[in-house]
Amino acid sequence: MPLTSPYLARSEGWSDAALLHALEEIVARELDRHLGVAKEWMPHEYVPWSDGRNFDGVFGGEAWAPEQSKVSEVGRISLVVNLLTEDNLPSYHHEIATLFGRDGAWGTWVHRWTAEEGRHAIVMRDYLLATRAVDPCELERFRMQHMSDGFEHDHRHSMLHSVAYVAFQELATRVSHRNTGRESGDPACERMLARIATDENLHMVFYRNLLAAALELAPDEAMVAIRDVVVDFRMPGHGMPGFERAAARIAVSGIYNLRVHHDDVLIPVLRHLKVLERTGLGPEGLRTQEELGLFMGGLNDQAARFDERRAALLARRAART
Repeated sequence: MPLTSPYLARSEGWSDAALLHALEEIVARELDRHLGVAKEWMPHEYVPWSDGRNFDGVFGGEAWAPEQSKVSEVGRISLVVNLLTEDNLPSYHHEIATLFGRDGAWGTWVHRWTAEEGRHAIVMRDYLLATRAVDPCELERFRMQHMSDGFEHDHRHSMLHSVAYVAFQELATRVSHRNTGRESGDPACERMLARIATDENLHMVFYRNLLAAALELAPDEAMVAIRDVVVDFRMPGHGMPGFERAAARIAVSGIYNLRVHHDDVLIPVLRHLKVLERTGLGPEGLRTQEELGLFMGGLNDQAARFDERRAALLARRAART
């Protein structure tokens, strides 16, 4: 479908309002495509309810203990991080609704995305409680603290930066869910997280295609946004209680670390969009493209050093056991 926006011929001085109008056609097209391929699914069907029983409290059930969990220790850590990330959906909705608006195709997408993401927290919490996978009291205290702190996007100043961020972040979330499921040791958990990851992949495709259109409309501005996001990327759960320690355990396990981030998140998006091979850029875009290429090379070197340290650590652990 050719673009017919009156903003198409604009080549410099793009404002957020101008880009929102210029990309409205693409959003509408991508929304139709998304609705055509997204599959309805029911969270309750992915929860083994027969495993559930009363906890201690008003019903006088059994208190939680670590040995009741079917999932591995690092699986529990990653599940809590992933769920707390999903829990902050009200803040995420506020951020994108404020930036993208609530009208037209943009608004329809914002609400649809929010509704789909809401299922993720529902099914994950139900699974964790029904199977006694994690400490329910600790989980609730973390949720209260994390949501009370709220979430402010690092790139909320710019619509284009926000589109670039979610193109990478949705893929990062998909990878994290899939790898957590494989690490968990529980087939029910892996099946649930694979279902969630399918949603996250569709969301990534939506934003990636939107970013591709932005690169055609405003190549220099989009290149700057991509560079800024890649260089300063942080997962949305970075502010949750104990995130640094949890992230370190998750990294050593191989669920998500520098190597995964470089190989499975950044490279696939950059390659699909041909960011480092793109022509037709102005002086700023060319300079930014070069900076991005240098950064990616340096990040790959950092990932290689991390791989060496991780391999040595795992070897020492294996020797002790």
